[in-house]
Amino acid sequence: MPVEKREVRAVDTADRAHAPVVVAIDGPSGSGKSTVSRAVAARLGLSFLDTGAMYRAMTWWMLANEIDVTDTEEVAVACDKPVIVSGTDAAGPTITVDGQDVSAPIRGHEVTSQVSAVAAVPQVRTRLVELQRGCAEVAERGIVAEGRDMGSVVFPNATVKIFLTASETARAERRAAELRAKGIDEATITAMAADLARRDAADSSRETAPLTQAADAVLVDTSELTLEQVIDRIVGLVEEKARLTAV
Repeated sequence: MPVEKREVRAVDTADRAHAPVVVAIDGPSGSGKSTVSRAVAARLGLSFLDTGAMYRAMTWWMLANEIDVTDTEEVAVACDKPVIVSGTDAAGPTITVDGQDVSAPIRGHEVTSQVSAVAAVPQVRTRLVELQRGCAEVAERGIVAEGRDMGSVVFPNATVKIFLTASETARAERRAAELRAKGIDEATITAMAADLARRDAADSSRETAPLTQAADAVLVDTSELTLEQVIDRIVGLVEEKARLTAV
């Protein structure tokens, strides 16, 4: 569903230098995190960070360099080598590895099927969390960061924390529609849809930074909501928090 264009409104705070806006949005695959987060960032005039793309980029590099992603020690040793740069413009986020645009290949089935294994390696998470926090530090107005441990680990003091979810059926249908729109064949769509539950189970049960709702996060179930309703809800929460901070 296309996002209605609206005037960009930068979040207002009493002291921007001491109260940077960080909106942490977590949730399982297919919950709409990326679409919603980009739209919220654009609406509020904030930067946008797709942390899942960073883990995918790391996985792509491992596979391209014939690193055995099932070998935790090999992945841990190699993870410092690739130069991963995540662009934070909500209008056109980018992701490069060693200067190469990998926006397309990181969305393929091979990377998708292996990313949970790579993301579970503590050394990988340590390195990418450092990069993620660095992106937030240089964001001029603030940032909307989406992923699986934004509120629980990466930004524990985020201005607003959201846990975005939806029923498994709704998530599978959305992902299938998204893939069809990109011209992906039905066999691949079926395989990737079946992989949703496996990835969620793996990410929720991993020892390091599992997918979980932070204690102070607001749960937003998108199963019966339109995209615009979800965006309005989150924007409202951010603006309400900004007003309270300014008092």
